[in-house]
Amino acid sequence: MKITPWLVSYFLLFAMAAAGQPTPVSPVVRKVAEAVDSRHALETVKRVYANDRWFTFPRFQRTVQELKTLLEKSGAAQVEMGALRADGVTKAGFWTAPLAWDVESASLEVIAPEPMALCDYAQTPTCLGMWSGPTPPAGVEAELVDLDTTPWSQVRGKLVLTSQNAANLKDKLAQNGALGAVNGFSENPELGDDRQWVNAWGDHGWGFLKASTPLLSYSVTPNQAAKLRGLLAGGQRVVLRARAATRLYEGEYPWVTAILPGTDRTGEEVLALGHIAEQGAQDNATGVAATVEALRTLHRLIESGQLPRPRRSIRVLLMPEVYGSLHYIAGHSERMARTVAAITVDTPAASYDLAGTEYTAYKNPHVAKSWTDVLIQRIARATLPRFRPFRSAEHETGTDAYLGDPTIGVPNVWLYSGTGKVTHHNSADVPATVDLRSLGDLTAMVASYLYISANAGEGEIPWLASLIVDSAAEDLNAAGAAGMDALLAGDQAAAAFALARIPYLAERNIAALSKLRKLGQHSAIGSAEGYIRGLEKVQAARLTEQGVRAYRRAGDTDSGALVVRRKGIGTIPLDDLAPEKREGFPSGAWDKMVTVALYWCDGKRTIDDVARLTELEMGRPLSFRFGGYFRFLERKGYVEFVQ
Repeated sequence: MKITPWLVSYFLLFAMAAAGQPTPVSPVVRKVAEAVDSRHALETVKRVYANDRWFTFPRFQRTVQELKTLLEKSGAAQVEMGALRADGVTKAGFWTAPLAWDVESASLEVIAPEPMALCDYAQTPTCLGMWSGPTPPAGVEAELVDLDTTPWSQVRGKLVLTSQNAANLKDKLAQNGALGAVNGFSENPELGDDRQWVNAWGDHGWGFLKASTPLLSYSVTPNQAAKLRGLLAGGQRVVLRARAATRLYEGEYPWVTAILPGTDRTGEEVLALGHIAEQGAQDNATGVAATVEALRTLHRLIESGQLPRPRRSIRVLLMPEVYGSLHYIAGHSERMARTVAAITVDTPAASYDLAGTEYTAYKNPHVAKSWTDVLIQRIARATLPRFRPFRSAEHETGTDAYLGDPTIGVPNVWLYSGTGKVTHHNSADVPATVDLRSLGDLTAMVASYLYISANAGEGEIPWLASLIVDSAAEDLNAAGAAGMDALLAGDQAAAAFALARIPYLAERNIAALSKLRKLGQHSAIGSAEGYIRGLEKVQAARLTEQGVRAYRRAGDTDSGALVVRRKGIGTIPLDDLAPEKREGFPSGAWDKMVTVALYWCDGKRTIDDVARLTELEMGRPLSFRFGGYFRFLERKGYVEFVQ
């Protein structure tokens, strides 16, 4: 084997890692895991679930009050409550806050051709969709039609049975004058006697805004939906009586935060986010409970002298998903600037005995690639039993895992697990499905990540740099292999794209190394960069020696040279814009491609630069009209073009 300078630097890197004194992952994890009280955490799950299963804003306020008390009892300091104004108008980032909502009672029943009870909110809260509009006190009687067999022109004044999530049809239901929806969709139809929670009811997006239409929203079980469809298919006229004592009003969407103080006076922090305000135990009372228990566990270990107090403070933030976190972040920009790492705890803790319950750590978007991506993997492998699968995955949207967005700038990872038997947003998501073993694992992973991140300094840099080098090797080897596979298949275009990704991936991993400088200065960072550059050359040579030339994206002749700058933090959901006014472009609430593109907009890169980087991150050439999309955003006032 030829000894090259970059190979020497690799060996030196690991020699330095061995000689240094990095935070010992296994001993920390072992102490944390032994101290975690899963049963105490499960009691927190039950307390959060007992309120949030009703998913009304007064209940959310009670949840936050209880969490405040739990945090104080857990040893937290500086417990602080706040709230986003829930008025249907106020912005949190680009997201419009929903109106507050409350329920006194609600029911739905068939009165013809034969009586059949469908919904009693007091018994099963999920039978009523969140933000459902009200009826007169005596209720309303209306004909039911099946949208699968009924044209939109015939739904006016009627209740509409849907076979897809009714929330996705809200705009059309309102436009066509429907009285409301009876959701017959379930993510898991095998849960025949449980029902999907309809948690979105805005005309143009998630939350119910000031301008949204107050239609009725109910949800029936798959078995009930089948029976109703059978009656309709048999030619019978089905009449329902709906009662809903609900109110939409201007209120508050509350959150609570607290810290476990560190020793450093610089004010640096690490942050854990868990979201309240959802009806399920697994989603997300479990995540909230694991976050609280992680802080409680660390407090006990520190107070007993088993762990030294970390350098940085450890903060937990418990809030409504996206809306609450955006409100907190926007209102505490100085605090966020001192936050060096974060973890999003939005995950079930399901049974060891079911397939599909392995834990996944979702990384930062490439623009924010960081040492946190590799740290959580090492912690998870040290925490989980050998027979428990674990994997890491590329960044995904869909929760509060957006803090790596450069407008916020906090590297963040997201832990997630499945429930085995899918119970996502379903009345079957109850505390009895929470596995104490998984809940203990989750709490230990969160606590260990928070503690090690809070304590990391110059001594940990060689170790963390070596982990980044290993990750870079995986990325670059995979890109080189993809190029060689494409060549064997005769796909020159795919080989060219793989070649273009090699220097891109090297740069992204070197950017992750650079973030270690927030922890201190160490020569291991430069050594690791040299090794990554060497790997880049080796993998590129595999393809260039075969005559492959790197893919070059055709520029946008109309607007490719424009530079985009956002006017606010976070993603752009277009929730204040009707779909027909979006010019065919997707909402940026959860769409990964436009979210990735938005993250690359730093006020310096051109649209052509952004398009190229988005393709390289997504791993494929794209036909998306980037120039048209950003011109659309500029016309609507979300972004601006700069020189």
